[in-house]
Amino acid sequence: MAIKGAIIGDIIGSQYEFQRPADFDNKTAILLTDKCEFTDDTVLTLATKYAILHDKPFAEVYAKFGKKYPHKGFGGMFLDWLNTDHTQPYNSYGNGSATRVSYIADYYDDIEDVVANARHSAACTHNHPEGILGAEVTAACIWFAKNDRTKEQILEYAIAQYPKEEYAYSPEIPLAQMREYYRWDVTCQGSVPAVIRCIYEANSYTEFIRNVLSLKCDTDTLCAIGGGIAEELFDNSADPIMTQADEILKKYLDDYLLKIFLEN
Repeated sequence: MAIKGAIIGDIIGSQYEFQRPADFDNKTAILLTDKCEFTDDTVLTLATKYAILHDKPFAEVYAKFGKKYPHKGFGGMFLDWLNTDHTQPYNSYGNGSATRVSYIADYYDDIEDVVANARHSAACTHNHPEGILGAEVTAACIWFAKNDRTKEQILEYAIAQYPKEEYAYSPEIPLAQMREYYRWDVTCQGSVPAVIRCIYEANSYTEFIRNVLSLKCDTDTLCAIGGGIAEELFDNSADPIMTQADEILKKYLDDYLLKIFLEN
């Protein structure tokens, strides 16, 4: 399930979001430690699932979950939105719209439904064109991976959405080159294309995570955005992280969120 990969990516990335040891090496860094935790990305990912399963408006459920977990790293604009009647979006193009869509691709079978619902999930807050595009592209790439498209095909699709003539971090740009100038960027256009490149240059879920950690980036969110794609794309039968996925979720999620994760 893509939602599993997204949540585990968030948990792993959380420890390296704001600080890293002086001798940090993405190739050998310990991925699961007592510093890991779930963040706002997991909260709203599971809020998306709750909204779909209970046929509730995305905005209503995002507000409910945000108020339940206000100290989990939400952006300032989202926190301000929580204090309004949360009926109006705030024109955001932050990467939060992309991080919460994994369950949409898990739930819907048709690509048209996946993209439409990703758009709806974004538009209640992130109604800027880039905020909506980030959600659509992420959900579509998960669907492609789920339906046996290759990483080359996923890359080709993503490049068409984020051409290098228009985007600084286009997925067309090799990671070795991108690392030289990538800087912390919490926008969809600064996150989603880079995530796709991290996936393209990986051959496993764990390798994808380590590729993200090679960038100076919003690690929990980028790992969550791509975690759903990587979970569907790669064979996880021997992956050192995904073979212990259920144990990771039980350890790091609280009872409320774990119950929603397990809900059918």
